[in-house]
Amino acid sequence: MKAIVVKTLSVTGLAFALTVGLSAADGLLIVSKTTTGTSTKTSQIQIERTRMRTEMSDPSGTNQTMVFDGTKQVLDMINNDRKTYNELTQADVEQLAGQMQGAMAQMNAAMANMTPAQRAQMEAMMGRGRAMVAAAVPAKPVYKKTGTDKVGRWTCDKYEGYEGTQKTAEVCTVAPAALGFAMSDFEVTTQMAAFFSKMMPQAAGQIFSIAKIEDQGFAGLPVRRVAFSDGKVTTTTEITDVSRQTFPDSIFAVPAGYQKVDMMGARGRGRGGR
Repeated sequence: MKAIVVKTLSVTGLAFALTVGLSAADGLLIVSKTTTGTSTKTSQIQIERTRMRTEMSDPSGTNQTMVFDGTKQVLDMINNDRKTYNELTQADVEQLAGQMQGAMAQMNAAMANMTPAQRAQMEAMMGRGRAMVAAAVPAKPVYKKTGTDKVGRWTCDKYEGYEGTQKTAEVCTVAPAALGFAMSDFEVTTQMAAFFSKMMPQAAGQIFSIAKIEDQGFAGLPVRRVAFSDGKVTTTTEITDVSRQTFPDSIFAVPAGYQKVDMMGARGRGRGGR
């Protein structure tokens, strides 16, 4: 009788241990490689139910880390080279979007009272500003499905993106189930893309998330992204591995001692000093 009880407890304990192990590893680790010319860089995206962390490079080539908290609706943009960070709340994003719209309305109103020469000068200045924005944030291509392809061990749906007649992008996507995950695993990535789109609508498509035809022109989770310029490949990003992981809270936090910088460049107290 004692042996039966011990055996039963052992089986129960094993089942409990397996359950705890499975439930603890509720995060997703996405590993990708980005090739630009002869340079290849590996990066990671860590995703949990309500938060995510991703690595990226800004237009100047500076490596940054973005951490999004879906519950608080807060985005931290961390510059590890400068040991600084920007914190954006939903209210901040809405305010910035409103300021941009207001500034544009003021410029248009001011131009209405200018002489033709002054108006031409202002339009030239605005044109240069738009060119700088376009260089930092690619225009949104129009995508069309062209068949299927293979990326790593995944068969994916291939889409080509065009700006007019010029091919500027290519994506290959899969359903989350192809990676062994559920749609709900990527809910926070959709929240982050929506959050980011309020500030930079054209850049939202660059955020790792499940795309919808009506929003991006292609559907699914991109396992490969290719950028083109003048008909030549400039950058290729491919997912190389996906797995379940357990992440420490520290990777979703701004490192101690980093200084907070607002969007206008003013420095404030670091998060560790609050």
